[in-house]
Amino acid sequence: MNAPTRRTAWIKWLLLALLVLGVALGVARALQKRATQTAAASAAAQALQTDPVFQLRPQDVTTVQTLALDQSVAVSGSLRAVQTALIKARVAGELQGLSKREGDTVRAGEVVARIDSTEAQARVRQAEQQAAAARAQVAIAQRAFDNNRALVQQGFISATALETTSGNLATTQANHQAALAALDIARKSLGDTVLRSPLAGQVAARMVQNGERVGVDTRVLEVVDLSGFEIEAALSPANAAQVQIGQLARLQVEGLSSPVKATVARINPSVQAGSRSVLIYLGVPAAAGMRQGLFVQGSIVTATLNAPAVPLSSVRNDKPQPYIQVVRDGAIAHVPVPLTRQAQHGGEPMVVIEGVSAAPVGATVLRAQAGLIRESTAVTLPDASATDVKPAN
Repeated sequence: MNAPTRRTAWIKWLLLALLVLGVALGVARALQKRATQTAAASAAAQALQTDPVFQLRPQDVTTVQTLALDQSVAVSGSLRAVQTALIKARVAGELQGLSKREGDTVRAGEVVARIDSTEAQARVRQAEQQAAAARAQVAIAQRAFDNNRALVQQGFISATALETTSGNLATTQANHQAALAALDIARKSLGDTVLRSPLAGQVAARMVQNGERVGVDTRVLEVVDLSGFEIEAALSPANAAQVQIGQLARLQVEGLSSPVKATVARINPSVQAGSRSVLIYLGVPAAAGMRQGLFVQGSIVTATLNAPAVPLSSVRNDKPQPYIQVVRDGAIAHVPVPLTRQAQHGGEPMVVIEGVSAAPVGATVLRAQAGLIRESTAVTLPDASATDVKPAN
């Protein structure tokens, strides 16, 4: 066998060996990959059989605490100025001198407009002349009565003639009094042509313009006094029974950043026929930015009590009965709680859980942001040494 033939045979054996080696490596890699997948599947199956352990954050939990709670009744309504006035025309005529517009300030007794007084002045002059004529008739009748009385005393005329003269005097005196009354009415009508503001405040609405002819009781201006406000709120009879005059309320006025304190000023003694509600009236002190008509909501504090409670936001309602999530022995327990007793603490709604033995004072409760965790799920509480559990406010 010559050299070229030996070289060719050697190359064939080398290629065959490389092929066998490659096949062996491929089989080994496939077996290793299959073993890895099998181990991963086994680990996943084992993990599914093992309950997860949730790590809770400090902001996820609160504790059941005995707190000083305020029992309250929710109210809502609109701000209404205690003093408002509609300036109306009291006589008919052409409107003149109206210069006030919305937002302008007026003083109590200030003249805001006039109505053409030509006819009223003429009626006053007419009534004055009629009163003067009636007064002259009284003077004539008085002289006739005096003369006849002297003649009767002297025996020249009979007493019957004196009685007739006395009747004429009484008639003229009555006519004079009627003329004076008509003069007073005419002067009153002349005074009514001047429109004055009955209170100090600001113009809220202007209904007519100069030059318009207005009738009696036509609305001209609306004036609002912003020095005091009140709220009319409708309550159910059950809630109204808890409210008394003088109780304090905490209100949030639309557009104002800070809450406003108010006081129950009056309670309507009658129930509204349609809604069967009771109207209460809260006095609200004036504050910068308040306007009539702003929406207001808040609550009236009706009583205070000390009782164990948790934030109302921690109560879940995805079951037939409301419940809270309590950490007990390192696991989650769903504890039903009644919602019949609710109150507030520092402005936050709370629910009283007094009598719920499964959630004693000091028990850890999940807040709303923790979400729903299945019952009996193991949890790990935050490290108390690093971060204190935030109590219910």
